[in-house]
Amino acid sequence: MEKKQLGIIFGSRSCEREVSVISAVQMMHHIDRERYDAIPVYIDEDGVWYTGEALEHIETFQHFGQHLRELRKVRLDMTAGSGALLATEITGGLIQREKTVIVARIDVFVVVMHGLNGEDGTLQGMLELANIPYSSTGVGGSAIGMDKILMKQFFRGAGLPVLEGEWTTRGAFQRDPEGEIERIGKALGYPVFVKPANLGSSIGVSRADNPEELRESLELAVEYDRRILIERGLNHPLEFNCSVLGYDDEVEASPIEMPISGDQFLDFHEKYLSGGGSKGMASLHRVLPAPIGDELKNTIQETSKRIFRMLDCKGVVRIDYMYDRESESLYITEINTIPGSLSFYLWENAGLRYSRLIDRLVDYAEKAHAEKNASNYAYSSDILNQAVLGSKGAKGSKTGMGRK
Repeated sequence: MEKKQLGIIFGSRSCEREVSVISAVQMMHHIDRERYDAIPVYIDEDGVWYTGEALEHIETFQHFGQHLRELRKVRLDMTAGSGALLATEITGGLIQREKTVIVARIDVFVVVMHGLNGEDGTLQGMLELANIPYSSTGVGGSAIGMDKILMKQFFRGAGLPVLEGEWTTRGAFQRDPEGEIERIGKALGYPVFVKPANLGSSIGVSRADNPEELRESLELAVEYDRRILIERGLNHPLEFNCSVLGYDDEVEASPIEMPISGDQFLDFHEKYLSGGGSKGMASLHRVLPAPIGDELKNTIQETSKRIFRMLDCKGVVRIDYMYDRESESLYITEINTIPGSLSFYLWENAGLRYSRLIDRLVDYAEKAHAEKNASNYAYSSDILNQAVLGSKGAKGSKTGMGRK
């Protein structure tokens, strides 16, 4: 059987780039090498693309500049269906010329991005234009899943339970900080949690228990994003995470985990550094499966599958919840359309090995690609033959369209 050329794309211009590196390297160590050739594609903080075997090792990223000779700068051929990674070589002696060569030809991209410029629909849009199968949720679902303000409005509009929230912008806060602090405090009370709208991994997130702390939290958040979400806080809630895997009508929910935090919320350090950092989300302290009753378990799993379908997700996602023990109310925190460590540890708990999870991601990517190409993009009409363009062009008032 001919091996599939699997492009593992990760990194990018994102505050979560290092988390993406850990998730990607972790994944590459579990690929079935009998079925796939793994081709790592790393996008650095400046947006430069690299490939090379050295990218499969975490040590490469600890001293990246020292490994550049082992890597090749590449770019994606945007010709639909090509899948080629191109590089430029210098040839000739006295008269040097640039020559474009094909370094690899990707059959399927496994997207292991976290954060902006990768998880937010931008990369997905590029891969759609290039007409290459890819593993993550598509453009629309990725964009909504990245922006916490849009996400909350989407969930609320769908009748799903979310915490009360307000939002502001960097400009509004800097123009009138006292006014924004007063408005938010009156609307939500205290405590509140302040979150950059387009960041994950708890970067820039903080809790505020009074107006002065709210000011500090907003000052922190606007360093990372232009749009800021502020949510009503719960005192000592339980947290639950549930992964969903599938595409179209084939959707299943994982066992539910209960992360264990030593603080008010799971910050970046607890998520990624408490276990040494090399295992990503898999090193988080948790109870798995969560010690909850069947009714709550069923509610979380069914809600998670519903969200997956509503956002037309693909591959593997993780949906996070908070449970208020006082009111016995469940709230959706967010969806992660490309979860840390691809949530492989949740699926291993369900009996699905990581290598087989990767197989499923590839399968769903190819199914979605085939579905897309089954649509008709060649609708023909006589509109061009009937068009008469005036001096104002196709949209001008002098355009005639052969009206009868």
